[in-house]
Amino acid sequence: MDKDIRIVFMGTPIFARNVLEGLVNNGYNVVLCVSQEDKERDRKGNLVETAVKSYAKSKGIDVFTPHRIRDEYEEVLKYKPDIIITCAYGQIIPKVILDYPRLGCINVHGSLLPKYRGGAPIHWAIMNGEKETGISIMYMSEKMDAGDIISQRSMVIGDGDILDDVYEKMSFLGRDLLLDTLPSIIDGTNDRRVQDESLVSFGYNVKREEERLDFNWSSRDVYNRIRGLSTVPGAYFTLNGKRIKVYASRVTNRMNGENGEIVDINRNGLFINASDGTIVILDMKIEGKKRCLVRDFVNGCKREEFVHLIVNAGE
Repeated sequence: MDKDIRIVFMGTPIFARNVLEGLVNNGYNVVLCVSQEDKERDRKGNLVETAVKSYAKSKGIDVFTPHRIRDEYEEVLKYKPDIIITCAYGQIIPKVILDYPRLGCINVHGSLLPKYRGGAPIHWAIMNGEKETGISIMYMSEKMDAGDIISQRSMVIGDGDILDDVYEKMSFLGRDLLLDTLPSIIDGTNDRRVQDESLVSFGYNVKREEERLDFNWSSRDVYNRIRGLSTVPGAYFTLNGKRIKVYASRVTNRMNGENGEIVDINRNGLFINASDGTIVILDMKIEGKKRCLVRDFVNGCKREEFVHLIVNAGE
């Protein structure tokens, strides 16, 4: 196996950074990292570098952050990659790039394809209550996440796991699977199988309206929606015109009252009825205030200001 092959890596968040770090630490020749433009800002309003960009710069690897890769692809081809590896990059790769590397373009995708094609497979796996997810190493094609599968590895989603937990575990699972799979791709001995289109499902980027909790849902669906969006972007409901983001909860037996009614608030949590149970909010952030645990919040509030109010009223 030749570790001196020229690799262009394309990725943006911490998930991709961990995969990139695995390549670098194992002696692979990463000649260029392509990442999204810096968009996030710190508390002082300064732009923050993407995780991949920051790591690549620390290792002396060239970095390219095109506004639109389809319009600026020539810069990538200048590096004459033998293989291109993508992981949570965030833009559609044009065909002219897909066709260039002699070993192909491969993607580290956060689901067991053909389930959950799209940009938010981990979110939707948790929100849909899946007990298992995993990583797929696949050849890229013009159609999103539809290329042939090279290798896969599964992992359990714990009942209490939130998005942050699963995201971190899967980044290391992706790193390890890529390192185990890459030698066979380089040697031309890797497996390759076509995806079964009859089993396809999608995990598209979560829309703003899909972050809103609906307490007409089952308690389990509300609980899973909170888990799948914690901590970013965060599921929410509204109360008295203010948005309240929820980061942690549990389910208990249904209490007397309407769906969406706050039936109690105490040091054990904020209790809101769903269709078949009661959601106990444990960790939240009221619009305009700091995030806090409900057990701390109740020290400065009056129970009667909340009990019997209906969340999302008037929407």
